[in-house]
Amino acid sequence: MTNSIAEVEDAECIFVIGSNTTSSHPLVATRIFRAKEKGAKLIVADPREVHIAKLADLHVQHNLGTDVALLNGIMHVILERNWHDRSFIEERTEGFDDFKRVIDRYPPDKVAEITGVSPEDILRIAEYYASAGTASILYCMGITQHTTGVDNVKSLANLAMLTGNVGKESTGVNPLRGQNNVQGACDMGGLPNVYPGYQPVNMLDSQKKFESAWNATLSDRVGLTIPDMLSGLMDGSLKALYVIGENPLMSDPDSHHVEKALKGAELLVVQDIFMTPTAELAHVVLPGASFAEKDGTFTNTERRVLRVRKAIEPVGESRTDWEIIQDISNRLGYAMDYDGPEEIMKEIAAVTPSYGGISYDRLEGPGLQWPCPDPEHPGTKFLHKDGFARGKGLFHAIEYQEPAEVVDEEYPLWMTTGRVHVHYHTGTMTRNSPSLHAEMPEGYLEMNHRDAARLGICQGDLVSVTSRRGTINVKTQITERVREGVVFMPFHFVESSANVLTNPAYDPVVKIPEYKVCAVRVEKAA
Repeated sequence: MTNSIAEVEDAECIFVIGSNTTSSHPLVATRIFRAKEKGAKLIVADPREVHIAKLADLHVQHNLGTDVALLNGIMHVILERNWHDRSFIEERTEGFDDFKRVIDRYPPDKVAEITGVSPEDILRIAEYYASAGTASILYCMGITQHTTGVDNVKSLANLAMLTGNVGKESTGVNPLRGQNNVQGACDMGGLPNVYPGYQPVNMLDSQKKFESAWNATLSDRVGLTIPDMLSGLMDGSLKALYVIGENPLMSDPDSHHVEKALKGAELLVVQDIFMTPTAELAHVVLPGASFAEKDGTFTNTERRVLRVRKAIEPVGESRTDWEIIQDISNRLGYAMDYDGPEEIMKEIAAVTPSYGGISYDRLEGPGLQWPCPDPEHPGTKFLHKDGFARGKGLFHAIEYQEPAEVVDEEYPLWMTTGRVHVHYHTGTMTRNSPSLHAEMPEGYLEMNHRDAARLGICQGDLVSVTSRRGTINVKTQITERVREGVVFMPFHFVESSANVLTNPAYDPVVKIPEYKVCAVRVEKAA
């Protein structure tokens, strides 16, 4: 997040797009509720009528995969009405002229045809957002999980810069991270192209720095993304896979392809706290420790580094992740001799400039937000106050592109996927909780009543849902939450796994699959 969670409640306008906030990020949602009580305008753009949409001053249900077109239409209105922040654009940005030439091609009438959102609602969004003194954008995986995910995020950055809503309190472009500590994992180099602190592996200075720190020879080649790993297992160029705290057999698209790839590994190692469907395929399973069984730090969605403290000793033969990794490293010939997480944290601070001032002593209490470059620095509440990291903010000229897969006569319904309030991700933990499992023991397919009537389907009927990749059986839930022509499935349930159906096409830059759009047909199950 460019800004902090607490700042949301003082925003005069909040634009939520691609986020089921009350279900997936309820603590952030409480800040939205408080902002509403203070008079903030709330805009929600989501193809489903998610819970937070019921609280919105304006909710629009745009067609799946049309985020770029919708955002370009909003920005067209802002420019046409002269609601943009000229001084911010002139002083702090570049690339505006090329950007404007593209935006000029997206008048509301044209955008309405693409998105299904009326020109009047496009105008209202633009007015609410641009007229606010402080406007905050909140988004989640409804924006990123597309073949145009990078374009979607860049378009949100364009909107914030166009109106000067970045670099000050209660504004910004604020991604709500999809999993606990995913921010921290990325910060620590859990990406194929960077070392900790987003220092590129293919820059000589970064390479030499970490070779010196780790006393090792390092490659300057960018590593593999998950789709590349699966492809490598399929063609034999990758022989072994080590999976830590992940369940790709359920969480990755086109599950049949994933299963075939995993079964092709000469060695599959899974380190987890439960015997997941992925772990059941493994040659070796290493029992890791839960959050309650280890010391360390997590970094949350607002860049806040927080201590986590061991409440109990690891159960049975389970061990903390760092101990397992250190032991394996030593057996493979690279010596590690850390005596605990605090020593690892000291190394993090030494090699990661944004964490340079963070230590266990300073993390007593509410934690610190990076960048925190030195021991006297108080941490950073919001980013880009005095300038962007690259110098000037860059406007990107982005054209709308259709999703990788569209409906046709054989697959006439659009399908999207997501989470529900009861369960989390692949259900590894929540479906092992008797109370949560009892609350929602099985998956379902949301379908508009008009589609259901046309297909002769009633509430609770068992149906077959088929895409170009496979078929699953699931019960129906007839609802107005989705529009005619659209169906929705949560992906938590292995018995009716939505990712059997989803499209493995991915964004060309970051390789995030298009979980949010695919084409299906629905029939009554035999």
